[in-house]
Amino acid sequence: MNIVRWGAAFLAVSGTTSVLAAVTVQAGGPSGDPGGEKPTIVLVHGAFADASSWNGVVERLQKNGYRVAAPANPLRGIPQDSTYLASFLKSVKGPIVLAGHSYGGEVISQAAVGNDNVKALVYINAIMPDVGESFSSLSAKFAPPELTTALKQVPFRNGDGTTGTDVYVQPDRLHTVFAADLPTSQTDVLAATQRPIALSAFTDKLTGAAWRNKPVYALVGKQDRAINPSLERFEAKRANARKTVEIDSSHVSLVSQPQAVKNLIVDAVEDYMRK
Repeated sequence: MNIVRWGAAFLAVSGTTSVLAAVTVQAGGPSGDPGGEKPTIVLVHGAFADASSWNGVVERLQKNGYRVAAPANPLRGIPQDSTYLASFLKSVKGPIVLAGHSYGGEVISQAAVGNDNVKALVYINAIMPDVGESFSSLSAKFAPPELTTALKQVPFRNGDGTTGTDVYVQPDRLHTVFAADLPTSQTDVLAATQRPIALSAFTDKLTGAAWRNKPVYALVGKQDRAINPSLERFEAKRANARKTVEIDSSHVSLVSQPQAVKNLIVDAVEDYMRK
């Protein structure tokens, strides 16, 4: 079965720093109050990953004195995952800068709808559908990335007898299709420990898109083989991103180039604090 024309989001450990290759700045949405409270930074991982994929970014943010939370993303589909994240966000007091990697971009887009505490959205190699769009329908606007040829489906059964299908990356392809800038010794571990995403997540349609009325910041990985970089650029432009940075990275820029990712998140925080 041809799963979709997408790319996933992925896995963990730490990486190296990088120079930003390109920056574009545009007008954005509403801003925070002058002299407001310093926001908490909430980081949402994508498919095939867990929260440890943010380790290098979290470490750098904490060293600079930021409050950070990286909750688990269930990877069971947009309705479940966005509802879960929305409930977590309600437990965070004060302003929030919310970042999502890959599939996590879909989740933060819907979870932040109606939450006035979320002051900015940061998309890292992310999928950003609009209302009524799905992972697959948005990705189909562009040439399919290499990852689409490296996915496998595994049926599962729940305790109540219901069944479903999980999607994994073929372990022997993981390095090439989305983490080529990490050593194979690292990607071999990531392949063995990957978390699957429910097949339904590829076709779930968004019912809300918070990027339409909140400031957006976007990072594009120019060597991304999991999401077409042209799609990432299209999304940032459509969302009127206040800042878009492009770097020479694979899909897992948060792992391979955590300093560049951290810098963009801090830009979002500082812009909020200045307004």
